[in-house]
Amino acid sequence: QVQLVESGGGSVQAGGSLRLSCAAYGITSTMYYMGWFRQAPGKEREGVASLYHDGGTPYYADSVKGRFSISQDNSKNTLYRQMKSLQPEDTDEYYCGADYVERVKRASRREARKYRYWGQGTQVTVSS
Repeated sequence: QVQLVESGGGSVQAGGSLRLSCAAYGITSTMYYMGWFRQAPGKEREGVASLYHDGGTPYYADSVKGRFSISQDNSKNTLYRQMKSLQPEDTDEYYCGADYVERVKRASRREARKYRYWGQGTQVTVSS
């Protein structure tokens, strides 16, 4: 069973930076996607950034392009997301998701419904 453990997050003032980490355990193949998603209360989970395990061009939502960067340490099966120039509208609960290429394709890598495995979520709060 795949388990995702997130760390990082917290509170920061506008313009600040944060780094999130997501360690994956129980992954049995190198052919998988990992990504970061956000979810506001009462709303659907939406993709922020995602990356294929063996590299390739990451996906970024338009709202975070140029401010967020995603990377992966393959030796640790850990996904990172560096966030800079944070704004109050970035405030949300953020989740790490992962799944194998049998379910997630490049065209669908930003769709939360394609992912079966999720971290516990971490809150990011940006104050003005």
